[in-house]
Amino acid sequence: MKIGLYGGAFDPIHAGHVEPVRAARDQLGLDRVVYLPTARPPHKPERDLAKGLHRYVMVELALLDHPGLVVSPFELMPETPAYTVDTIRHFRALHPNDELFLLIGSDALARFPTYREWEEILDAARVAVLARPGFDVARILPDLGPRLANLASSGELAVVHNPPVEASSTRLREILVAGDRPPAGWMDERVLQYARKYSLYR
Repeated sequence: MKIGLYGGAFDPIHAGHVEPVRAARDQLGLDRVVYLPTARPPHKPERDLAKGLHRYVMVELALLDHPGLVVSPFELMPETPAYTVDTIRHFRALHPNDELFLLIGSDALARFPTYREWEEILDAARVAVLARPGFDVARILPDLGPRLANLASSGELAVVHNPPVEASSTRLREILVAGDRPPAGWMDERVLQYARKYSLYR
């Protein structure tokens, strides 16, 4: 079985978190992609996030219509920074005979060598890069060192070909704080209703 792992704050989840992952599932032949809302992103320690339970529920709502895309609470417990290497170890122990793929955006690829024990991650899972607006993988790779460059040239570092989605969580929070409606297609209507019901961004 091929299993993708996709972490993030998802504060809130939007089309840019869903459409590229659907493309990755199709292009890489993934059987399942596990979304991992994180309690506290290590690279955003001071960010004031919506509560983890709310973000978990919003991810579930956004994925209801997408078979094979599921959500896990693993990175929400405990409320401490979630390091990717710990998540990889956990899922490797659960699925010792399956192929793991770590899905990251091209923006995250640019800082991948700063991840805790990043070389162990490369040993345990295949990295798949999703396009993000403003982050060209071809321009990023030369600055990442020989190991990642070699993985890219050999095809072991998979680059998913997906149209970048302009939606962003930062912009969505601004829109929701102002009481406005997001642009069409940016946000699942059920997620929008949930965020409004619990006044998550007001």
